[in-house]
Amino acid sequence: MTLYQINKNNLEPIRKINFKYEKDLQKLTEKNLDELFNLEFVETEFTVDNLRIDTLCFNKESNSFVIIEYKKGKNYSVIDQGYSYLSILLNNKAEFVLKYNENLDANLKKSDVDWSQSIVIFIAPEFTPYQLKSIEFNDLAFELWEVSKFSNDTILFDKVNVSEDKESINTVTSKNTKVNKEIKKYKESTHLRKKSKKVKEIYSTLKEKILEYNDIEIVPLKHYIAFKLNKKNVCEITLQKNYLNIWIDLDYENINDSLNRVKNVSDIGHWGTGNSYIQINEIEDISYFMELFKQSYEDKL
Repeated sequence: MTLYQINKNNLEPIRKINFKYEKDLQKLTEKNLDELFNLEFVETEFTVDNLRIDTLCFNKESNSFVIIEYKKGKNYSVIDQGYSYLSILLNNKAEFVLKYNENLDANLKKSDVDWSQSIVIFIAPEFTPYQLKSIEFNDLAFELWEVSKFSNDTILFDKVNVSEDKESINTVTSKNTKVNKEIKKYKESTHLRKKSKKVKEIYSTLKEKILEYNDIEIVPLKHYIAFKLNKKNVCEITLQKNYLNIWIDLDYENINDSLNRVKNVSDIGHWGTGNSYIQINEIEDISYFMELFKQSYEDKL
């Protein structure tokens, strides 16, 4: 497929161009971490145990560290490098927390960090078929992002997705057991496990309705499943025995709630990032919830 730019009714091809230096990609990413990944920047070129981390970040939603590695070459193993970074992280927790506190003038404690949700992000202009194949496991705490730069000063960050139907890495290897035991990749199936048929049906129907909206991203985390648009949470869902808890990321005062079912939980502890709460007990409740979802969705456009 060829992309064109319209210039006075003439079509001019938009060509893919290369980054001259890997550092250019790194600087661009670090300057736009919040926009790209909703992450806090902590440190560039952070060295621990003689291993250099290109970019160290922190995910405030999951309270976990994120390591970013940039690549132009193709002769490297994503699996080996990813496990090396996670091993360094888990074996040097105090150093990572200290660096966060120094650079962000914070008072983070090791116990505040959810180390199980740590991830490594690899960013490159392209990955080889071998590298893409190597991450086809449903529980690897690695993400691959292909970045394309174009001649009209536009850029595309495209995440390589892995299906939940793939095998676990533990079925094919027994190495890196410390990382495999402590790091956990949360999936939708994690939240659906041992739930009733009724709740699974409600969630499935609701999810189908939500995905009718464009560009929705489903991000399962430890305590909930987040539905995002443009990296911003639209709502978060937890599955209970007989119902769904849903937090909507729209201020309570701004919600048009004709049935008066939404509760303001801004002063109450809760898992989701949204402060407007609603409980869904039956499939018949979904149509009303979608009126609320639409409001939060349009707010994130």
